[in-house]
Amino acid sequence: MSDSPFLKSVEDFMRVQRYSRRTIRSYLYWIKFFILFCNKRHPSELGDVDIQRFLTFLATERDVSAGTQALALNAVVFVKTKFLGQSVGDLSGFNRSQRQRKLPVVLTPDEVSALLSQLTGEHYLMAAMLYGSGLRRIELVRLRVKDIDFDYRQVRVMNGKGGKHRLVTLADELLALLTKQVKHIEALLAKDRMTVGYAGVWLPDALARKYPNAPFESEWHYLFPASRLSIDPDSDCLRRHHFDESNLNKIIKKAARDAGIRKQVSCHTLRHSFATHLLQSGVDIRTVQQQLGHADVKTTEIYTHVLKQGAQGVRSPLSGLPEQR
Repeated sequence: MSDSPFLKSVEDFMRVQRYSRRTIRSYLYWIKFFILFCNKRHPSELGDVDIQRFLTFLATERDVSAGTQALALNAVVFVKTKFLGQSVGDLSGFNRSQRQRKLPVVLTPDEVSALLSQLTGEHYLMAAMLYGSGLRRIELVRLRVKDIDFDYRQVRVMNGKGGKHRLVTLADELLALLTKQVKHIEALLAKDRMTVGYAGVWLPDALARKYPNAPFESEWHYLFPASRLSIDPDSDCLRRHHFDESNLNKIIKKAARDAGIRKQVSCHTLRHSFATHLLQSGVDIRTVQQQLGHADVKTTEIYTHVLKQGAQGVRSPLSGLPEQR
């Protein structure tokens, strides 16, 4: 992943600290960007002024969002404090990004139904869970068989955004399909175990040591597995990874087009629709916040804007004119 000895050492350090692959990839990108911005000087030689110049550049020249700017800040602070063991000083002087967060694209219930009608089998089940449980795309593809609680009709989301765990609702209508999916995984596992060199499903190091047989047990396998076995680049072991998240987004976009939906639709659109439709049905915002896994209710409040008719609930004066035709 890394293309320099320094970045490779940062990557190795993060792996030992059990950061997710996605976080490692993201942090390395911004650390490298910071180094290049500072004319390839070593981060140990750079201080708070350099960091503030970099963050200001991102806001004023690159017009990044506040979230992206915060991510870049976290990456730089990580390499300075956690990896190099240095202080970063006062970082309050940089220009903060003013780019406002976009309002979410939300489908109507009829549009969700039309989109789902374009899908079958496993693809339908994945899309239905994105909408029915409000899952993020990465949360869905990382689900293991054991994360589905058939008795209490809920899904356990382990290590979601921010490394947090939560429970989300599971629609009764999906239970039969999920039972069928589990049987498919069990059959797939039986076939994989006959393959020479098969090393079982990937587990974090701590779990693999605690449960040495788990990689070969169906409940630990991904609920939505990849179509074929592949070599794990970190261990050179033959495994079956989870369904590719970028392919899932392509499937959802195509289903939306085929359904004649003209909005910009992605996997996250189904999560937005889940939240909005819950609020429309009278579910309180704190419950929706918990279902979505938002740390701050202010993040959830963005969906209340979608619920207001027109702009901020204002009735257009055009609607009060006598009918013209």
